[in-house]
Amino acid sequence: MATVLRPSECTLLLPKGWINPRKFEDAFERCGDALGASFTTVVVRIAAGTKMTIDVILRVLSFCNQVVAMTKRILLVFEGGHEDTGYLDRMGFFEHLPRSVEVSPARPLFSRAALHRGGNATLVEIERFSGTVAAEMSLIARLGAAVQHSCATRGDVAQIYSSVSTIFSELINNVAEHSKSPLDGYAALQRYQRGNEVRIAVSDSGIGIIESLRPALAAKADPAANFNDVDLLVEMFRKGISRLDNQDRGNGLMVSAAHAIQFQAELDIRLPRQRTLLKPANDQYPQNMAYSTAGLPLLWGTHLSFALKLA
Repeated sequence: MATVLRPSECTLLLPKGWINPRKFEDAFERCGDALGASFTTVVVRIAAGTKMTIDVILRVLSFCNQVVAMTKRILLVFEGGHEDTGYLDRMGFFEHLPRSVEVSPARPLFSRAALHRGGNATLVEIERFSGTVAAEMSLIARLGAAVQHSCATRGDVAQIYSSVSTIFSELINNVAEHSKSPLDGYAALQRYQRGNEVRIAVSDSGIGIIESLRPALAAKADPAANFNDVDLLVEMFRKGISRLDNQDRGNGLMVSAAHAIQFQAELDIRLPRQRTLLKPANDQYPQNMAYSTAGLPLLWGTHLSFALKLA
């Protein structure tokens, strides 16, 4: 009987142009199941002129960490050379990228994020938080202050500051609570002038909110344990669901959504093998506006992003 040889290398190719979460998933699916399969080498190839939204940047960073944690070899190739590393460098991407990740061309000698941190009012460089410990308040305050500075000329700047600070606090602490992973989580923020929106992103490498929540709900005979994944996600953001008997502990995501909905924010949620996009309508996230794709290549963790419209 002939021996079937499996390829030992897979390539995640991010094409030229703007890469948002949907385009990232298209590329990720073409790559194959890099974490779940028997690949020994993973190549992340970034085409010349590729630009990633901040939530995609965090997902790529978490993916690289997970590949390293599985003791696979990983290469990060920028086809456009050093010119295409500038924004990632400014965001602090290379500060958090494991040293074992091979980068071509070589990673920058000095971090532009370290040199200019806090100097751009429209972004917050990538910040690390523990996957098992609540975030420090100084991190939350800095994330909120960046929006306050970038929106200083708006009459509703105080409301924006309050909302963004609350969203970050609840998202980060909820992700940390459900993570159960020794790997770091990351948070970042970017204001995009062209679309007049603020994109808030949080990413970790844990087991995922659903995987953490459902067994606890079943253990206490909560009817929500029988919801499908999409309905359970929607309920978490609409009404709050707790894995503990103290329902107040389950309101964090609902509070985040209540603040985000004021700005007609879309919510993108990537879990280990599914992605759900919640779109606002009538000041809520209705179930019929939840668009979900299951059976995706494995990406551990909970990856959340809100896109707040400031127009």
